Amino acid sequence: MSVFLALALASARDLLGVHGAWGAFRDADRCYAIARPEISGGRARWRPFASVGTFPKRGQRNALHVRLSRARDRSGRVTLSVGERRFALAATGTDAWAPDAATERAIVGAMRSGRSMSVEAVAVGGRPFADTYRLDGAATAIDAAALACLGRR
Repeated sequence: MSVFLALALASARDLLGVHGAWGAFRDADRCYAIARPEISGGRARWRPFASVGTFPKRGQRNALHVRLSRARDRSGRVTLSVGERRFALAATGTDAWAPDAATERAIVGAMRSGRSMSVEAVAVGGRPFADTYRLDGAATAIDAAALACLGRR
C-alpha cells in the first residue's frame, strides 16, 4: 500500500478498497476514487491527486477533480490525455475539472479503458509540466465508490 493511501486511510471514514493504483473511499458527504500521480511535474506544497467522486446530496456522479502538482499560469490551458484522446479542462491555479457533463462522461469512459493518463499545463514562470497517473484499478475504484453512495441523499 502506498504512503498516499495510508495517509488517506487516516482521514477517510471508510476504506472501500484499494484497486491497483487507486483507492476508493466513503465519508459523510461523498464517495470517491483517488490516486496520486506516478510521475509528478513538480514539488508542490500540497499533495497532487486525481479523483472521481459521487456527491449524493448534490445529485452529482463521476465528478472529476484534479489537484495539479504545481500552480499553473492562468493564461495557459490544462489538458488531460488518455491514450490518443485529449480533453481541455477548466481550471483555477491548482485545481482542474471537466468543463461540462459530456466531457466528464467521456473522460471517465476513457479512464476505464486506458493504461495511463496525464494532465499537462504550464506552471507559473512558463515551464510546462505533466502529472502522469496509472489507470490500473481506476474503473474498479470508480465503480466501488459509485456503488457505496447508491441510495444515499
